[in-house]
Amino acid sequence: PRLALIAGPTASGKSDLAVRLARSVPRAVVINADSAQIYGDLNVLSARPTPADMHDIPHRLFGTWDGAQTCSAADWAAAARAEIDAAHRVGALPILVGGTGMYLATLIHGIAPVPAIDPVVRATVRNLATAEAAAALVAEDPMLAARLLAGDRQRISRGLEVVRSTGRSLLHWQATRVGGIGEVNVRGLVVDVPRAILNARAETRLRQMVDAGALAEVAALVARALPADRPVLRALGVPEFTAVLAGAASLDAAVAAAATATRQYQKRQLTWARNQVAGWRRIDPVDAQAISKVSEYFTVP
Repeated sequence: PRLALIAGPTASGKSDLAVRLARSVPRAVVINADSAQIYGDLNVLSARPTPADMHDIPHRLFGTWDGAQTCSAADWAAAARAEIDAAHRVGALPILVGGTGMYLATLIHGIAPVPAIDPVVRATVRNLATAEAAAALVAEDPMLAARLLAGDRQRISRGLEVVRSTGRSLLHWQATRVGGIGEVNVRGLVVDVPRAILNARAETRLRQMVDAGALAEVAALVARALPADRPVLRALGVPEFTAVLAGAASLDAAVAAAATATRQYQKRQLTWARNQVAGWRRIDPVDAQAISKVSEYFTVP
């Protein structure tokens, strides 16, 4: 059975392309692979497709997770596999669309079988300042520490909690993978937009989000008083607009900071696409001739 996968950086036009593909085949289901669009708390800031954008095409895993809960890569992959199987059972083409590399890699290649982390160890590690956690990782797992950026709090904390809880480096666990998509014909497409265009879109789209109610959305999220380690609180734009609501930053400064973070994220997404999906086709979403051949690429044996 076939699985269409459309990856690429944020603001590249992936969602629109997925719908165009879905409308060109007899039956299709669009499945979200974006770690921000998975959360129900983020509608505006995640640029989640509206009902009008969906054009009556079934969309799955959009806004299905509550922000109080963490949707890990393994959680998402399990939910995505269920939706892919459901689509295949009714003869529909499942179309994955999103730019979260960890989600996609986990679904396709499986995940490292890291045992459950001791809650006490996790709480202790998560309460450390980034510099403290980084120094501890250098002492306790120098090989992993050498691969990480000094300010990458999320990965540093993960590496430290794994080595403390299991007695083995995360690199040990990552040497083995379990799960994965199985016997499915994955056909991937990377939406390839010039960096200059992506960079220009970042701030423009954030301004549009502000006009569409992004500040109110963040205010509602802040009012929930969620634990500080919840991923939804780290989504693009949430920390920056939280500062505006707290009176710690101007709106213009927040938009500029969020635009910079968006461009950095786009760069990481492009790097992931180059390193992980070298054999997939690349497409410019404004190339009408190329787009006319997309459905053939995904559906012809």
